[in-house]
Order: sequence, then structure tokens, then C-alpha cells
Amino acid sequence: MSSITIAELALWQRGKFEFTLLDVRRAKVRQADDADILDGRWLDPALWLDWKDGIKAGAPVVVYCAHGHEISQGLTAALRAMGVDARHLEGGYSAWRAAGEPVRAHAGL
Repeated sequence: MSSITIAELALWQRGKFEFTLLDVRRAKVRQADDADILDGRWLDPALWLDWKDGIKAGAPVVVYCAHGHEISQGLTAALRAMGVDARHLEGGYSAWRAAGEPVRAHAGL
């Protein structure tokens, strides 16, 4: 399974590396928190069949869920099967926050 570490993602962000960052935390989990990883775009994982074809294969895609397990890993595998250079964030959003990496307040759902 393709993955990216917290340190690698932070480096990509600081280096202005071209990639797409997808927040696929469940709606209730995301709503219970007050923030997102900078530049992340929330997509409802329950509706992935509706949005999967809109993900461009031209640049890498980083997928994160709450803890970096089933949701992000499953969606990463599905995107890779479609030809997208996708990888999941090891440890997910919770590891990102625990590492003290920057977040931004989200505007809700």
C-alpha cells in the first residue's frame, strides 16, 4: 500500500509541491473537530462513487481520514486502481495534529 509520512507531507506543503490533498473523514468525525489540514478538500467517503471520477490523475493525491486506516487506505487503493498516483497519510489526521503540524479552522460541512 502506498503511503506518505507526516514529515513527507509537511515537506511537500512547505516546498509547494503540486498535489491534491483529500480529507475523507466521515462527516460526523470531521464535524466533531474544528479544523482541517491546510489545503485539504473534504469529500464524503460515503459518496466516493459520485466523486471518484473528478480526481485528476496528473498529480499525486494524498488521502487522509481520522487515523489512517480503513477509509483512507481503501480509497487510496481504489484511486490507484483507476490510475491515480494516490497515497494515504500514515496515522491520518490524528497523527498530523499530534505532531503539531498546521491546521486551519474549517467552515463546517
